Amino acid sequence: MKKIQVWLAAVLLAVGMVLVASGPASAEPYCGLVWGSLAKADPALSQAKVTNVRTGQHYCFDRLVIDLNGPVAGYTVRYVPQVTQGGSGAGVPLRGQAFLQLTVNAPAYDDAGNSTYNPADKNELTTVTGYQTFRQVAFAGSFEGYTTLGLGVRARLPFRVSTLAGPDAGSRLVIDVAHFW
Repeated sequence: MKKIQVWLAAVLLAVGMVLVASGPASAEPYCGLVWGSLAKADPALSQAKVTNVRTGQHYCFDRLVIDLNGPVAGYTVRYVPQVTQGGSGAGVPLRGQAFLQLTVNAPAYDDAGNSTYNPADKNELTTVTGYQTFRQVAFAGSFEGYTTLGLGVRARLPFRVSTLAGPDAGSRLVIDVAHFW
């Protein structure tokens, strides 16, 4: 009888430990991110000019930064079936399973028509090999005061858009795309 009580107590203790250790299923978002995948936009126009594009990797997301030589004003960032060039509407081929079209309401040329951002390779603005989410960043042109980029990503994932002041009198448009939902 004593063996049965010890055995029963051991089984109950083991079951209790499993229940406590596993706990209830959590609905916490990945890395605390509560972003979405719907379009984000600000219609304002900017007097600033696009001067650079760069990318970086973070623990929970990949980041694309568009540098401007003045305060960033408006933008549109949205998932599209295909990124298109401003003016012509021609498609921009991108690697990836989903495509973000990033339009900054600022030109990549000055008032005299000289380029303020002229990438060496319009199809590969930055090297994103080894990034968890990004597959390709391409320049889709600058037309009538709007500059468009294409961002190929591995899936339609949540993203956020923010603006940051600096350095100096410049500013940055920042697009973060989460690694997971």
